[in-house]
Amino acid sequence: MTEAEHPNAALVRRVFAAFGKDPMTVAAAFDRDIVWRVPGHTVMSGEYRGRRDVVAFLRRTGPETGGTYRSHLHTVLADDDWAVALYRATGSRNGIELDVEQALVIRIADGRWQDVTAAPLDSAFERFWA
Repeated sequence: MTEAEHPNAALVRRVFAAFGKDPMTVAAAFDRDIVWRVPGHTVMSGEYRGRRDVVAFLRRTGPETGGTYRSHLHTVLADDDWAVALYRATGSRNGIELDVEQALVIRIADGRWQDVTAAPLDSAFERFWA
């Protein structure tokens, strides 16, 4: 017997599929007051608040990498309140290649992403975005 995918897992898959292709779908998945945190001390690190700031932050991945940044979703774990997306991020920036595993820890309410914390699983993330 196959279980149906949790709606929050399906939501995460839709956002990843739309990233870099359909900004309206991405933005529609975010709560108006979303908070997105990126650890470290890089050009991308910080706490972004509100849909407009988060979308602007995500759009920066293109110009910062000459359009080479890609995210390849591996696994989504989700329940009624949380999702964890495990993915591979690749790209090129300032002569440095990025190829790391990362996670997003996402709090979801009412079918929208409320709070996101990026969790790079490799120190190459810091070197790439330095």
